[in-house]
Amino acid sequence: MRLNSKWNRRSFLGSVAIIAGSILAPRKLFSWNRGAAREPAPVSGFGRTGNPYEELGVTTVINCEGTMTMLGGSLPHPELESVMTMAGRHFVSIPELEVAAGKRIAEMLKLPEGYTTLVTSGAAAAMQSGLAGILTGGKEPLIQQLPDLAGMKSEVIIQKTHRNPFDHQLRSTGIKLIEIETRDQLRAAVNERTAMMHFTNFANAAGQIKVDEWPRLAKQYNLPCMNDAAADTPPVSHLWDYTNMGFDLVTFSGGKAIRGPQCAGLLIGRKDMVANALLNNSPHEDTLGRSQKVGKEEILGMVKALELFLAEDHEALAKEWQDRLEGISRELNRVPGVSTSFFVPDIANHVPHMSITWNADRISLTPEQASKLLRSSKPSIVIGSGEGRPGLAMNSFMLQPGEDKIVAAQLSRLMREHAV
Repeated sequence: MRLNSKWNRRSFLGSVAIIAGSILAPRKLFSWNRGAAREPAPVSGFGRTGNPYEELGVTTVINCEGTMTMLGGSLPHPELESVMTMAGRHFVSIPELEVAAGKRIAEMLKLPEGYTTLVTSGAAAAMQSGLAGILTGGKEPLIQQLPDLAGMKSEVIIQKTHRNPFDHQLRSTGIKLIEIETRDQLRAAVNERTAMMHFTNFANAAGQIKVDEWPRLAKQYNLPCMNDAAADTPPVSHLWDYTNMGFDLVTFSGGKAIRGPQCAGLLIGRKDMVANALLNNSPHEDTLGRSQKVGKEEILGMVKALELFLAEDHEALAKEWQDRLEGISRELNRVPGVSTSFFVPDIANHVPHMSITWNADRISLTPEQASKLLRSSKPSIVIGSGEGRPGLAMNSFMLQPGEDKIVAAQLSRLMREHAV
């Protein structure tokens, strides 16, 4: 145990030095000298068919729901896969890599002075580590003590309408969530135990205090504030909009529209808070975030994914996604009793969507039955009801080439088969 204690202490102090030293004089970590041109290794045994999912008996699906974690997020860019393969051929100090990658990403996003980023194990890990950093202030004894909050602040203020399953990541630090609804209730809730004010971006419309006012109130009460904006790109400007509003910390998922590694995310924020978040996170031992490991491959994958995401023609992509939906719509509108309409959610998966409804007197099928039958069809198609609308709702931005034609044919067939 003594050896472990000494090692933890050295690694902690070493990371503190790396965080400070790399910000002042970062090393070059983004050049490749060995093995970059290797050919892909031939696969024998498991995976040799080209579809390891089928080899395991797991059904692959056509994804009309979007970047859902339950379905595996998104499909990575081919270039991203190449960079991650390069990353796997080297060893490197993970804390040093995190600081250097964070600096590169901050430069790409043109973040305000004094802000940087941290690649985390998803947006959920970014929430937990970001709050842990605020609670502990980078102090090693307090980091090891979590979720025991003795001697630390213990409350986080959140709007009641912003509560959701993801705030479990905040509660895992040991804090108590204090629900408020009005500005007066917020004022009354602030006390010496308050550690932070938390905002859930997709719930912006539901709360009385909106996204731009939340950081202003936090500054008024001298409190840090965080915005969980996990799925809220596109638009691409959201990657810097919220820091420009004054949020101290902002979280994003890496494996959604950014098309980075599914097990990666991004914590954007003030340099001191991001540094403290890293000290509460893997690879550091005896920390709350030790289990939320993000590897060198995912760290570099996020750098590359953001580079590609920023360079994309987002208007052209939106048109392509809309065109796919319109093609499916034309096929469905040939079926008597079926109607389609288009919409774009205000926030979270802010891409073209299509609503599919039908006259129950002409087609004997509920939306739940339709969704289940499509899921069990071959190929399996995942479409659900969503966005609080009747019928089925779908988007096309996770479809692969040609899958829109398959979806159109399967939906049309299903409706005709159940015509009264």
